[in-house]
Amino acid sequence: MNLVSASELATRLRTRKLRAIDVTEACLARIARREPTIRAWAAVDGERARQQALTLDAGPILGPLHGLPVGVKDIIDTADLPTEYGSPIYQGNRPAADAACVALARAAGAVVLGKTASAEFATYSPATTVNPHNVAHTPGGSSSGSAAAVADAMVPLAFGTQTAGSIIRPASFCGVVGYKPSYGVVARAGVKLVAESFDTVGVLARTVADAALLIGALTARGDLVELPRVDGRLRIGVCRTHDWSEVGPDVGAVIEHAADVLAASGAQIVKVEMPEDFAALGDGHTAILGYESVRNLAHERRVHAERLTPRLRADLDAGSRISAARYDSAQLFAHARRLEFPDVIGECDVLLTPSATGAAPVGLESTGSPVMNRVWTLLHVPCVNVPAARGALGLPIGLQVVGRRGEDARTLAAAEWIFERLAA
Repeated sequence: MNLVSASELATRLRTRKLRAIDVTEACLARIARREPTIRAWAAVDGERARQQALTLDAGPILGPLHGLPVGVKDIIDTADLPTEYGSPIYQGNRPAADAACVALARAAGAVVLGKTASAEFATYSPATTVNPHNVAHTPGGSSSGSAAAVADAMVPLAFGTQTAGSIIRPASFCGVVGYKPSYGVVARAGVKLVAESFDTVGVLARTVADAALLIGALTARGDLVELPRVDGRLRIGVCRTHDWSEVGPDVGAVIEHAADVLAASGAQIVKVEMPEDFAALGDGHTAILGYESVRNLAHERRVHAERLTPRLRADLDAGSRISAARYDSAQLFAHARRLEFPDVIGECDVLLTPSATGAAPVGLESTGSPVMNRVWTLLHVPCVNVPAARGALGLPIGLQVVGRRGEDARTLAAAEWIFERLAA
């Protein structure tokens, strides 16, 4: 049961061919066996989860997520579980209300299993989570626990958030699907913000359809709950971006092989070059993130500086030196590039580009580089990681499917088609 897709589980649950309590018990049993090794969870309340499931089994079908267990990243508020934001500053913190995305998931029938581990305030100082494929390697971050929990079959769906690469990169490292929606698709009320210009709620899942199901249920978007099918005549732009020098040889080989496989399946593959001025988007992301994070974490920096990690203190100090003029300039530059991006993607349905610079690096001191993600996050476009191959050490390598802002259903449908061909 733990390896059945969320979409299939949802169908069985809605037709009463499966009980929510049985699915919940299977997840809790897996967590009990594996959590001491993987350390994917910040908090799990098994008895509360069981009660949610029993209540659902005894009542009417609530919605498309009826009976599906979900994990909630620990920077997202929950009224019945601690929310500690990955920081000792908030140890034992109990919010008064669920975040909007959690409340909407419950209304659609989801069972909240617990809180998944997050890097400190969803930044760069990692949680203690390990990669299920090799515990000596990072799972990525900051949605570390969500990616690892899904990859290790502890839960079929888990919320993540992305400010730079915090959904796509851990999805790639852990070999699962990660979906960062277009900016603003999912309500962020009750989410601890780091940079309001970028922060986006998304999902880690086993399949593209599963990821679409969760976000579709929260947003009442029927074209996500039931993705349109594509006929295979996709036009896919292979895009190396201006950060290609950061990419390892494994990733280059994977994207070339993927292009060959997709072409053999009927897709038209073209090369897409980013305009020269797009090369400055990475610096723009850094400036906006720095300026906004030092303000969003002003209380923590002023009152609890000694309880922040040295890395975060240094990042906030650097952010405090970014002028308002530099911030405004970066925002104007980003806005202009967003307007130009539809011309860049041109006649392509989607772009295909690396999800990370390589497979998960060894060590747990870092969550890896977000350089392959930050440009797309700044552009506010939908991104989907699809598992594509294994690297030289046997660790997963994913590829990122990128679409136009607001065209999430089209992007997901293309990603599902790509996912199915690369998984064959």
